[in-house]
Amino acid sequence: MIKNLKKIFAIAFVTIAAVPTQAQDLLARQAPIDRKMKAVDSVALSRLIQFEQFGSPAADLYQDWENIYAHRETALPDTFRIDLRGFVMPTESRVLTSNFGARWGRQHKGLDIKVYIGDTIRAAFSGKVRVVRYEAGGYGNYVVIRHYNGLETIYGHMSKHLVRENQEVRAGEPIGLGGNTGRSTGSHLHFETRLCGVALNPALMFDFRNQDVTGDYYTFRRSTYSRESAQANRLRGVSGSAVSTSDPFLAQNSNSKKAGSKRMAASTRFHKVQKGETLYSIARKRNTSVNAICKLNGIGKNMKLRPGQILKYN
Repeated sequence: MIKNLKKIFAIAFVTIAAVPTQAQDLLARQAPIDRKMKAVDSVALSRLIQFEQFGSPAADLYQDWENIYAHRETALPDTFRIDLRGFVMPTESRVLTSNFGARWGRQHKGLDIKVYIGDTIRAAFSGKVRVVRYEAGGYGNYVVIRHYNGLETIYGHMSKHLVRENQEVRAGEPIGLGGNTGRSTGSHLHFETRLCGVALNPALMFDFRNQDVTGDYYTFRRSTYSRESAQANRLRGVSGSAVSTSDPFLAQNSNSKKAGSKRMAASTRFHKVQKGETLYSIARKRNTSVNAICKLNGIGKNMKLRPGQILKYN
């Protein structure tokens, strides 16, 4: 046994001695470099994880993480920019059955979208599931997800949950099945978007009829929110649905602008940008001018269009 060990050490010594001096120097110099690269990779990975978990806007907006309440209102910033990139429609349905706002003498805090029992409901953005519960007198089977962009989304009246609390989900991942549970008069998805627990009109950010977002970003401004919400209902909501006039601006102007709003909703038309299209090709297709499209959408002639973008052309 001892003789065998001596042979092994002798072979190892000869092998090391056979390595050229230059090669040994190279290995010696390379070792600290490898250690440095590993350190850099570790720092970069650590920063990425920190950004995902703590560096997102949601971490600044929400101090607590609890699974008891679907929503609890906290201090709402005067302005907040919401990143809508990476959004996935929670359902393929394009049929809206009820707007955000006043309904039957109370505030309806979301949009109702027609779905059938068993239809797949998907996460709108990547995030973490905060609540998975059943509420007989309200949401029925529902899920609340907190997203990295600061929003929380609520999905109500589902027939089945497909996720659990504290589960990480990606945008587009199935989270439940369409249903008619809770306080519901027919199968549909009740979809809410909340910022700091305060319900915002989903129609400000999402166009269900065209299955797209209204832009890459939406900037919430407390001073103009009510006005913008009412306009979003007229443009992308259910035609003829009541809009809350509890806001002083709306109450003061509802009578004088009622007819004009109906004419605007009827006359405004939209174009969904296809791959390869330009402002000039769209103008020709829609029998209008580039200047008119730019003015309607508040954009410049040199703006780069992206497939799926929604433009007003009339």
